[in-house]
Amino acid sequence: MEKKKALAAMMATMLIATSLTACGNNNGAGESADSSQASSPQTEAVSFKGDKATTTKTVKMGDKDVEVEVMDIGKSGTFTFWSAYTGDSAVWEQKRVNAFNEAYADLGIKCDLQFVPDGAGINNGKLLSAIAGGTAPDLLVSDNPTSCYQYAAEGSFMGLDACLDEIGLDVSSFYEGCKDVMYYNDTCYLIPQDTNVIMLYYNPEIAKECGLDPANPPKTIVELDAWSDAMTVKAADGSYSRLGIVPWLDSGNEAFIVPYLFGADPYDKETGKINLTSDEMLNYMDWIQGYAKKYDPEKINAFTSGLGQMFSPDHPFMTGKVGMTITGNWFSEALKEYAPDVPYEVCAVPVPEGGRANSTTFGTNVFAIPAGTDPDKAQFAALFIKFAEQGSINEDNFSVWRSIPVIDAAFDDVSLTKNGDEMYALERQIANSSENGIPALCSVSAELSNQFIALRQNLIYNPNADAKAQLQTLQDQMQATMDAK
Repeated sequence: MEKKKALAAMMATMLIATSLTACGNNNGAGESADSSQASSPQTEAVSFKGDKATTTKTVKMGDKDVEVEVMDIGKSGTFTFWSAYTGDSAVWEQKRVNAFNEAYADLGIKCDLQFVPDGAGINNGKLLSAIAGGTAPDLLVSDNPTSCYQYAAEGSFMGLDACLDEIGLDVSSFYEGCKDVMYYNDTCYLIPQDTNVIMLYYNPEIAKECGLDPANPPKTIVELDAWSDAMTVKAADGSYSRLGIVPWLDSGNEAFIVPYLFGADPYDKETGKINLTSDEMLNYMDWIQGYAKKYDPEKINAFTSGLGQMFSPDHPFMTGKVGMTITGNWFSEALKEYAPDVPYEVCAVPVPEGGRANSTTFGTNVFAIPAGTDPDKAQFAALFIKFAEQGSINEDNFSVWRSIPVIDAAFDDVSLTKNGDEMYALERQIANSSENGIPALCSVSAELSNQFIALRQNLIYNPNADAKAQLQTLQDQMQATMDAK
C-alpha cells in the first residue's frame, strides 16, 4: 500500500519452510496489475447489517469512479481524523477522505482530515497530550500497531465492540492473526486497515550464476545458509563485494518477525509472561551470532554502511550486493520503481525444524478511537472505518503495493487475483496459515521491541557473548515493568 514507502524506508535505514511450491516473479503474471481497474465492492468483507438504511453510490476515488456502500444512521456532524501518512500515502489518504465526504455529503457527515506525523501522535506523545487536554481526534490511523496496542492496554483508546455492532461491521471473519492486535482482554480496540506478507526475495540470475536452482528455493535455514554461502563473493583483501543474505537487513531488522517464524513466542498471552529464553529464541540467536562469526560483523558493517534505503536505487538487492533479503510485499513496488530490470522471485521465509513454515507475521496500520470521544462522533468514526475496508477504496493499495485484505474472501475482488498474479496468489496462500500472528503484543510492547533490537545488535558485534544470559536479564526486567503496570 502507498504508505509503505515511508515505512519501508525507515525500516531499511536501521540495518541492523517447507516452502510453498508456487513462487511468484516480476515477469508476466508477476507484474502489478493496472491500478486503474477498479474492483467491485468487497461485499463479502464489509456487510452492512441491522435496520439502518443503506445505499450504493458512485463517488470519485482520485480520478476513478468507484461504487461504495453508504449507511444512514440518522445523525449528522463533523469528526476529526488524524492520519500518520506522509508522501504518496498522504496523497492517497486525501483521496480516501474526499471519497468519504462525497459519499456522505447528503447525510451531513464530514471527515476533517489532519496529517499528524510520528504515527498520528503515537510516537511523540502528542496524542497523549491531546487526550489529557480534551483535544484528541475522534479517529486516528497509525503505522505503529505495536505502540497502539500498548496504548490500548493502558486505557487510551475506546473499546469498539458496541460501536461496530451498531453499524454492523462484522470482524469475525478477519484473519485470526490480525485479531492479535485487535483485542486486548477480549475487547476490540484496534481495527486493521489491511495487512502484509513477509517473504524471501531472491535474485534468480545470481542463483543460476552460483549453480543454484531458482525453481527450487531454500526451504529450511540450513538450505538458506547454503544459498548464502554460494552467493557470497569475497575480495582478495577479505572484504565482501556480495553477500548472500544479511539476516538483520530489511524486515530482519524488526524486533520479532524472524524470531516468530523460528517458532518463538516472545509474549505468552495465556500465562501473561514474557518469554525470551525459549529454545526457539535461543536457536534464532545462535543463527544470528553464527552468521556474525562466520562473516565477521565488522566486515559486514563495512559492507552495509554505505548501502541505500529500501526505496532508493542503491538498495543492496537492487545493486546486486545481496542475493536475497527478507521483506514484505511492498518491496515489489520499490523494485518496479527503482530497479525494473532486476529480476526477482519470492517464496516463504525458510525456517528451522519446529519453526512456523509457510507463515508470516502480519504487519498492519490500525484505526483507533481515543478514549472519551463523543458517542456520536465515535459512530461517525466507525462509519469511516467500515467505509475504508471496502474493496473499491483499497484497490489502488492492493494493486500497487500488493498489500492484502484482512479476510480471505476479499481476495476474490482484487484485480491482482482476477488477473492471475502469481505473487499475489502466493501471498494469499501464506496469509491463510493458521500459525500467522503479530508477536509480542502486551502492555510493554514498544519498550520490549526497542530493548530487544538493542540487545540483538550487541550480540551481533559480540558474537561470543552469552545470548541466553542477556535474554534472561531483559526478560526479567520487562516482566517486572509489566507487572508493575
